[in-house]
Amino acid sequence: MTTSPYASDALPDGAVDVVVIGGGAAGLNGALMLARSRRSVAVIDSGSPRNAPAEAVHGFIVLDGTPPPEVLRRGRGQVRRYGGRVVFGEVASAEPAAPSKDGDLRFTIALAGGRSVTARRVLVATGLKDVLPEIPGLAEHWGHGVVHCPYCHGWEVRDEPIGVLATGPASIGHALLFRQLTEDLTYFTQGIHLDEATRARFAARNIRTVDTPVQEVVNNEDGTLAGVRLTDGQVVARRALAVATRMEARTEGLDGLKLPMEDLPDNMGRRFASGMAGTTEVPGVWVAGNATDLTAQVGASAAAGALAGAHINSLLATADTDAALAAARGGTPAL
Repeated sequence: MTTSPYASDALPDGAVDVVVIGGGAAGLNGALMLARSRRSVAVIDSGSPRNAPAEAVHGFIVLDGTPPPEVLRRGRGQVRRYGGRVVFGEVASAEPAAPSKDGDLRFTIALAGGRSVTARRVLVATGLKDVLPEIPGLAEHWGHGVVHCPYCHGWEVRDEPIGVLATGPASIGHALLFRQLTEDLTYFTQGIHLDEATRARFAARNIRTVDTPVQEVVNNEDGTLAGVRLTDGQVVARRALAVATRMEARTEGLDGLKLPMEDLPDNMGRRFASGMAGTTEVPGVWVAGNATDLTAQVGASAAAGALAGAHINSLLATADTDAALAAARGGTPAL
């Protein structure tokens, strides 16, 4: 089993109000809202956030420039301040369990290694994984010389020679956004058709177009990105490469919840389907952050987690009141 990168809390005994699966911005902010409402909450965190390779979080007021591990460290501390628990571990399975005596929902979340916990409600905030093109040398620069978001990393590569590796129609808009940041932009079509109207628009913005496929990424002697080698042997010098990745929600261990999935157009990715406040078609289960909103930055993910947490608490308050009323009328004992 992988060693925890931080001090892990013990998994609670008995049932908790909410289990949050995922310890990133969405999961921790959802847990914070719940813990501040005096809900018993346990965050299950695998310790592998999407933005781990990045040097800093950007585009999030107050926290702009803060390293991702520091944001999460503070977040875990704040959840714990209100009685929430953050447990390091990987979810092996999550599925509905037999309801309580008064008919309230129950879920069983089992972790790798055999531990398990029961929850009344579940918030899925597992994030996503980025699928890069299979070009030799590309993945090793991910989060540094190879970037995907002009708002997350664009300022840091401003005025540098930038290359855009086409992965689909979305890459056209990607190129226009990165052109805002540099006068030296090259668009590598990678065999994907680029119509004459788009070529004309690129030419008007002095965006160079290269149709010869990229064969591999080339490094400087110090290991930093130097450019790309084309299949004809030519090397095009670039200091940064922008890639619109395919984004796929992380679903490991969640099959038992039977959450509906959606494909985004143009092969951009696959996400958990959700409605208002992160509700899903599965009663008692919510989703928030990149697992359902693939383009959300840290701030938007945190906000979505807060909204989901507040909605969960509201429905739990209704369930608690229903149980108390039934008990007062001589029915099933209250929770």
